[in-house]
Amino acid sequence: MSCAISYYLLFVFPGCRLLAVELTSSNTKPVVQEFQSVELSCIIKSTVTPDPRIEWKKIRDGETSYVFFDNKMQGDFATRAEILSRTSLVIKNTTRMDTATYRCEVAAPSDTKTIDEINIQLTVQVKPVTPRCIVPKAIPVGKTASLHCHENEGYPKSTYSWYRNSEPLSPDMRSNAKFQNSSYTLNPTTGTLVFHAVHKGDTGRYSCIATNDAGFAKCEEQEMEVYDLNIGGIVGGVLVVLAVLVLITFGICCAYRRGYFANSKETGESYKAPAKPDGVNYIRTDDEVTNDLHLTSLYVGEAKDC
Repeated sequence: MSCAISYYLLFVFPGCRLLAVELTSSNTKPVVQEFQSVELSCIIKSTVTPDPRIEWKKIRDGETSYVFFDNKMQGDFATRAEILSRTSLVIKNTTRMDTATYRCEVAAPSDTKTIDEINIQLTVQVKPVTPRCIVPKAIPVGKTASLHCHENEGYPKSTYSWYRNSEPLSPDMRSNAKFQNSSYTLNPTTGTLVFHAVHKGDTGRYSCIATNDAGFAKCEEQEMEVYDLNIGGIVGGVLVVLAVLVLITFGICCAYRRGYFANSKETGESYKAPAKPDGVNYIRTDDEVTNDLHLTSLYVGEAKDC
């Protein structure tokens, strides 16, 4: 039937319906967990074409690829997908990479409107993996402590909750009497727990749980100890170091005065006794004897000073 005849019939007989291919779906936004099967519903609501052409396309990150074309599956879908009830698509063993928009296209040459299409938005949920938790081992009283919890595999993105000694820490610390003395900030989106000024009561075993619509995962408990600063011990240590430095300085001073770091002591000008020639009976002068006595008295005096 031509388009002109169809429009004529519609005008003459208002109750007459144009013959056009039309698609519908029982679920345009299916959600499935990873590794499960899912059906993408595409139903031909009306057509007069006995054998319409069916195509499925996948649209992800702006790129379009064929899923079903020329009556056969394409790519990796060849081993894990099939056509059900003439037009619907069943995907088995879904993965996170299957999250995308799928377009069902039907071409019906015998209809007035020869082509129709419908988009199906598939979401594959992925359970979180064990989050990576970072907890400081020991923190002095009054200092800031930051605890971190994160994982990258879950879809949709995980939210995080912290536990101390197996009891949950509420984002609002005032809601639990056990934590009213604590001063912390908990961000469920980033998984960061910050104690602004820790006290002894914050000591405990900390763990974190990552949760999304597909499930949850927990990291192992880690101990955080809050300790008092030993001010007396710190001061004592400083005094010991100072005492050692004083003793070292005093020892070096005495060594210099005793002449351990010099060949001779200079007093005005260096004195060096002339060498005796071999076989010569050398007689010392009065000046040489006087100089030797003077040097001996200097060394004795310095030894007494040390």
